[in-house]
Amino acid sequence: MRQRLRSIIRKEFIQALRDPRMRGMLLIPPLMQLLIFGYAVNLDVDTARIAWMDQDNTPQSRDLRAAFEGSGHFTIGATPADEHQMQSLLDHGQVDGVIRVLPGFARDVARGRATSVQVLLDGTNSNTASLISGYASQVIGAYSQEASGEAQRARMVGGTLNAGGPVSIPMPQVVARSRVWYNPDLKSRNYFIPGVVVNIITIVTLSLTAMAIVREKEIGTMEQLMVTPIRPVELILGKTLPFVLVGYWDLILVTAAAMLIFHVPFNGSFLLLMFAAFVFLLTTLGAGLFISTISRTQQQAMMATTLFFQPFFMLSGFSFPIRNMPEGVQWLTYANPVRYFMEIVRGVFLQGAGIDTLWPQIAALAVFGVVILGLSVNRFHKQLE
Repeated sequence: MRQRLRSIIRKEFIQALRDPRMRGMLLIPPLMQLLIFGYAVNLDVDTARIAWMDQDNTPQSRDLRAAFEGSGHFTIGATPADEHQMQSLLDHGQVDGVIRVLPGFARDVARGRATSVQVLLDGTNSNTASLISGYASQVIGAYSQEASGEAQRARMVGGTLNAGGPVSIPMPQVVARSRVWYNPDLKSRNYFIPGVVVNIITIVTLSLTAMAIVREKEIGTMEQLMVTPIRPVELILGKTLPFVLVGYWDLILVTAAAMLIFHVPFNGSFLLLMFAAFVFLLTTLGAGLFISTISRTQQQAMMATTLFFQPFFMLSGFSFPIRNMPEGVQWLTYANPVRYFMEIVRGVFLQGAGIDTLWPQIAALAVFGVVILGLSVNRFHKQLE
């Protein structure tokens, strides 16, 4: 059995490396996805281009403008004089937002009255608008706190002059100090690249397993294999085991590139990641076997792989947080094995999570893997017989 199994595995590697399409799937998708999500896909907003519309023109409003310019998050690229110019800037996408200081701003600040600063944002890109809104709120909040302190000091001076001696006025102060865990620089790259590991392993092992078996049907060699002494279980193992190594190759390649090129932190155990990947591969290899049983050509196998992969990808939490999805869709994601592996990989990379934290996800993957692989092997076994 060992000799026959070794021969099939060697044959699969020779065919995979000899076929240009196979070689391309081993190298191009991992590198392309890594480069795209590492360099091109960037949701961070380091510096926003805004317009400043000052309808008060007082030292206080100019101090607020200086606070925006000094924050490091904003560049003032225009100063519209009226509503028409402001709307034109937003309509043509020349600025990401407009900060509008209303008349009476300085008067209200001096009298201690509630006043407001209007922040108009281009909501075409909701993520960018949300980040800019947060930055603007921070700058305005800091200015408000400073203005409040100035007013309190003025009251102290006035009270001292009226009383003819020092007067103590309590000045309550609440300061928020934020600390970000796991991704302190808030880089979207650190969030996306671990997800690329999951996507690459899924699509490569799923498609290669399906195509490797369908190729035998398409070129007519499946019948030749069936009349040889090779038993069905040996054929199944020989067709799937090489792609376990392919999955591990992609895992190591992308993980090394993520750490060396993009400096994505890796805080967990690599052995735990390897073990979880093996459990996940049971699912993808089983799904690939199932696709091979319903496909007659490699083109059909590729189309079926796409139909399988897209729902898994969209409901995995790769781009969109699952908690933001409708409740019914959230329940549907529990039937998606890619979701669990996505949580494991990000947990190992960013949080340094261990088996004590990730065991529910690993257990769920094991159940999916055993069930899907078992059913697919049984169906494929019957077809061979």
